Amino acid sequence: MTRWTRSVLAAVAAATATVLVTGTASAAGTPGRPSIGDPYFPNDGNTGYEVDHYNLRLTYQPGADHLAGTATILATTEHELSSFSFDFGLNASSVLVDNVPAKFTKRGNKLLVTPKHSVPGKRPVTVVVRYQGVPSTVEIDGKKVWTATPDGAHSVAQPHLASAWFPCNDHPSDKATFEVSVAVPDGTSAISTGVLADKSSRLGWTRWNWRSSKPQATYNQMLTIGKYDVRHQTLANGRPFVTAYDLRTEPSLLAAARAAVERTPEVLDFESELFGEYPFEAAGGVVDEYTGSDHDAEEFQTRPVYDAGEFLKDSNMYIVVHENAHQWFGDAVSPADWSNIWLNEGFANYSEWLWSEHEGEGTAQQLASWTYAHQDEDYWKIKPGNPGGPNLLSNPVYTRGAMTLQALRSVVGDDAFFTILRTWVRENRYGNGAVGQFTALAERVSGKNLGKFFKTWLFTSAKPAATPENGFPVQTMAAAGEPKSYAKLTAVRHPSTTR
Repeated sequence: MTRWTRSVLAAVAAATATVLVTGTASAAGTPGRPSIGDPYFPNDGNTGYEVDHYNLRLTYQPGADHLAGTATILATTEHELSSFSFDFGLNASSVLVDNVPAKFTKRGNKLLVTPKHSVPGKRPVTVVVRYQGVPSTVEIDGKKVWTATPDGAHSVAQPHLASAWFPCNDHPSDKATFEVSVAVPDGTSAISTGVLADKSSRLGWTRWNWRSSKPQATYNQMLTIGKYDVRHQTLANGRPFVTAYDLRTEPSLLAAARAAVERTPEVLDFESELFGEYPFEAAGGVVDEYTGSDHDAEEFQTRPVYDAGEFLKDSNMYIVVHENAHQWFGDAVSPADWSNIWLNEGFANYSEWLWSEHEGEGTAQQLASWTYAHQDEDYWKIKPGNPGGPNLLSNPVYTRGAMTLQALRSVVGDDAFFTILRTWVRENRYGNGAVGQFTALAERVSGKNLGKFFKTWLFTSAKPAATPENGFPVQTMAAAGEPKSYAKLTAVRHPSTTR
């Protein structure tokens, strides 16, 4: 994230956050605030520091759903700190700040830390949190976000749920590298993001050590534990490709999932041609058992996770395309705050349309035209550029967001359009971005004044007029025809189904 963006969020936090930290400001430092100032989730994140690295060394006991271990957090202070906080749902048993025991307390889902001595500003600090508990009992905003299974567990993280299982600065603007080391009973797998650096077995326990070397938002971190068929391959570019399939899944459904997920390298090659070089050191995917509840898929960095129910009807390549497009849009470039969700979901949904075009199942323009013509009045009331917290993952963010990109492509032409996408990722890779930055880039690359265009598509609660200025082609929608797979690609998405 840019320093400008962080300063704006900090200013909002200073004006709006409820001060939960213990103690008062003094000459020995001032407290960090327990809110980073996100407009949609004002309790999320913390100020006073930026995390550089998380090292999570954990042990998990399936059945009991008991998680225990140590989080070592390397951070850099922004100013002299008398106290600070982390987002965290479990209970800590001890906290060290630079190897000195610190006072700590829990207020809701905040872990408040008061070091023995204030921590100087603009310097590294090491915080060690020992903790244990039952993650499935943790609620964040009324949601239980860790699911225990008969042989393990799995987590979700978007938009602000990673704190259910590790202490963190749970906001996409504070990205860090990760090490996740988890010991589980022999015969059980523990899958996370990045590269499998090591795996060893001792005294009936197997420890899985995963390492992510590129900056990662907390919501892009995951852990899934259970009986999996884990497959290790090496891609042509030398990157490890790890897939894992939940063995509790019905065999025919598992076969359909494999038929799609094992094609991930082909998808990444396709998307690399459009968006630029794949930005991470590993790739893969995880398929969890279908439980009959709402399907879910999420774009965890280097290793998306799919509910097997995504493949009930067929080997759904579109969900694989969608989640892996997030490796560029959402993971490599994360939103500066959650009001910028269009930069994630609109782009991933549009990638599905590009894949359809590639596969000869309907052009992106056909899909955009069909989608435009088949929405009710309420659909157009949601503004993708600022949908509001309750509509964060609503259908218009995805499909109206995708229509915006197709309209932009029509207005600026293919060469400028794909240059804009590649430049966006190249200039903001491993950082954060905001909608205003993207629109400024589009104007810079295209040489066109696009203010009215983006206002119409992203920030107006009304259906855009079908004019060339709004990116509609000269030919009529009827002439464009209906794509072969329109029903699959334009079905209304439930907020929890595709991220």
